[in-house]
Amino acid sequence: MTTLTKTLPASWYCSSPLYQLERRAVFLKAWYLLGPLTRFEAVGEKVSYEVAQVALVACRMSEELKDVKVFNLDTGAEVTSYITETGLLFSTISDQAPSFDEFFPDLKPLISTVDFTKLPYRRSIKYEGKFNWKTMVDGYQECLHCQYTHPSFSVYYPPTFYTVYNHKNFSQHVADPKKADDGLFLYFFPNCTLNVYGGGMSSFRVCPTEKPGVTRMEFDYYHQDSGEKFEEYFKFVRQVAMEDYELCEKAQENLEKGVYVEGILNPVKETGVAYYQQRVLDMVCAQHKDDTDSQGVCDSRTAGAQAVSQLVDPASS
Repeated sequence: MTTLTKTLPASWYCSSPLYQLERRAVFLKAWYLLGPLTRFEAVGEKVSYEVAQVALVACRMSEELKDVKVFNLDTGAEVTSYITETGLLFSTISDQAPSFDEFFPDLKPLISTVDFTKLPYRRSIKYEGKFNWKTMVDGYQECLHCQYTHPSFSVYYPPTFYTVYNHKNFSQHVADPKKADDGLFLYFFPNCTLNVYGGGMSSFRVCPTEKPGVTRMEFDYYHQDSGEKFEEYFKFVRQVAMEDYELCEKAQENLEKGVYVEGILNPVKETGVAYYQQRVLDMVCAQHKDDTDSQGVCDSRTAGAQAVSQLVDPASS
């Protein structure tokens, strides 16, 4: 009999000690999408970011298109970054991250289908939401909710054949496998997305704050057109984003009230959720083992979740 995959426990969405483990285990060891090179058009202009309480600034250093560097805002030191052949800038936030090719070994062929230097930057917005960062990623990584939560989006991308293809540290979302070129929708572990469709591109970062129940959302928008056409696109994508925002706040309320504790993931429709949650679990367990110098190994999803959950929420034992 096939063992069904369980979700992470609700305590993982509400615990400050757990987030500090996640910060060391996941965020300090990952790569982050900062945007296409069109985000950094003016020489000397500084674009600020903050990921897991690490402040960064990206800056175009000269007229050379790819001469963009990223610095730690607090120390002034340059951090490791990478610009893809098609013009996307990724960055680390610490020297604990592996190389770009090691973190994303099979990403380049997929993003080579779009020339990101052809999409002008239009607008950015940011705001906080009362939900854990994983609550938002849970929603992005599946589309069971899309038909009733995103009726306008579902008109263009019906969820009937929606499929998620998981790779090492990223997932590709395809609305219809028979139309694989109909838009590009990517999730970069742990907290970034890239969505190219409708003549434009949007990306967002799900930035955890020190409060496990509060997350800052950062959105960047690009489009080949300005004026009315862009505003029409912007209105559409913002509607989808706000529908997700409201859903996440309600879900977080249930997590914090104990309405939802743990569940079973759909083995067909929630493979994206299962994949990223397993990555979080494995990395947190490995970090917990390193921190405690334990002789045991968190090599079981159930045992690992229970071990760390008991650490952050003794009442769960």
